[in-house]
Amino acid sequence: MRLLAIDCSTEALSVAAGDASNVTQRHGHAGQSHSELALAWIDEVLAARGWRPHDLDAIAFGAGPGTFTGIRIACGIAQGLALGAGIAVVAVPTLEAIAQRANSMNGATRVLACLDARMQEVYVAAYALAAGRWQAAMAAAVVARGQVRAPPGEWFGAGGGFAAYPDLASSIVLRGVDASVEPTATSIIELAAVRLRAGEGVAPDDALPLYVRHRVALTSAQRAAGERL
Repeated sequence: MRLLAIDCSTEALSVAAGDASNVTQRHGHAGQSHSELALAWIDEVLAARGWRPHDLDAIAFGAGPGTFTGIRIACGIAQGLALGAGIAVVAVPTLEAIAQRANSMNGATRVLACLDARMQEVYVAAYALAAGRWQAAMAAAVVARGQVRAPPGEWFGAGGGFAAYPDLASSIVLRGVDASVEPTATSIIELAAVRLRAGEGVAPDDALPLYVRHRVALTSAQRAAGERL
């Protein structure tokens, strides 16, 4: 199964090509340059595999939550390439990709995934691994940093939200925390492969970002004050 994946949901850019067991990835800090770098990185990882878009079975992307601009960039690129190649798209939740990465890095099977949502808020979800798939014990939501709670049971905290707000780890009972865990294109490929085998790929036009915050733009005053979504 030949897959391409892209994630622009954080300040990192992550692009990978491969299957669930053998992946070529480029991952690094992009800041606000996702749109300038993404296509070149995609060309790079595809060339490393000797593939073109028409050789792929599907294209996956980090659907969010995360930065609105980044999510739209990833979704638009995935849709455009898939439409031209006549293949399916798989939208993978960003927080689930964090859970997958936490499993690879830390062996965690019950993950409270957390990303900085700015404005003293975080994106958070809880996933438990069962029969080879992550089940959402708590759906993705945006909450104030002081209102983060874990479902009953023992959970491992993962994601940049714990780095942005170090007090979160002490306010929740967790068996461990790794704030360095990021969503990666490799993790997205691993999750997309499972979805494709289950027949969950969709037509490019039907692939949608996952927004959990209703406000998708800032006023001029909010931008002048330094606020960011």
